[in-house]
Amino acid sequence: MTEKECVLGIVGRSVSLPCVYPQLLTFVNVSIEWRRGEEVVLKSVWKKDGDVEEWSINRATTPADAALTGNVSLQLPTVDPTEHNTYYYSLLVISGENQSTELCTVCLRTAAGFSSPLLQREEAQQGEEAAFVCHSTGGFPEPAVYWLINTEEPPEGSVRTLVALLPDSHLYNISSYLTANISKDASVSCIIENLTMNETLTSTKCGVKGSPVVGRASEALWIFSTALCVVVPRAMVLAGVIYQIHLDRMSNRKKKESLEQHPKRGRHV
Repeated sequence: MTEKECVLGIVGRSVSLPCVYPQLLTFVNVSIEWRRGEEVVLKSVWKKDGDVEEWSINRATTPADAALTGNVSLQLPTVDPTEHNTYYYSLLVISGENQSTELCTVCLRTAAGFSSPLLQREEAQQGEEAAFVCHSTGGFPEPAVYWLINTEEPPEGSVRTLVALLPDSHLYNISSYLTANISKDASVSCIIENLTMNETLTSTKCGVKGSPVVGRASEALWIFSTALCVVVPRAMVLAGVIYQIHLDRMSNRKKKESLEQHPKRGRHV
């Protein structure tokens, strides 16, 4: 059984591990056991008179009409994260002189979604470098964390990621730090990837102020482009910034040419 065939259990929610075996309807005086590894999770005794006795841990159950339908799927009322996120459950039928036969094997993958990354700029401690911190909380299992400056990976050694496992919930909190020399027209992205959930979360900041830039573009446009980055594709924002720089340069050049042509022209009242 491949991992793709596993049942996905979301932390804190119920989940059903399917097993339907109609041939069980012909069995009498048997018991069934659901096991996780070697641990018995549920045991059900089917008596000849139709009475069913069931025992379980953590309130696991099978359908009430299992002895009539052969549907012996295991119902877990809540999924809990533990050290490993993949478990194999097996159903055994025990009859006669403790003779057991395995009927079903089901794989369960445990996961929880992370919060949307919170990307913030911090004060850099070294010269003109830009510093960013990215926070994401409450997920499982441990995710992969990536940074992008525009579409490129940041320089080696510029990223530091801290992973905290919460002792009570067994969920993860992530804090990742990026410190690098970044031009102010660049975009910075923090990416949290949870493969088990097939989940990729991204937070991006555009129009980053990093190293000083020669030439003076409108300050208001930088603020506007940063806010606009949330809803407008990065290419459009950068195009607006570049166009504003072009206009500023043309304006400055015309002023310079005018002064050179009329150096003594004064103001008329």
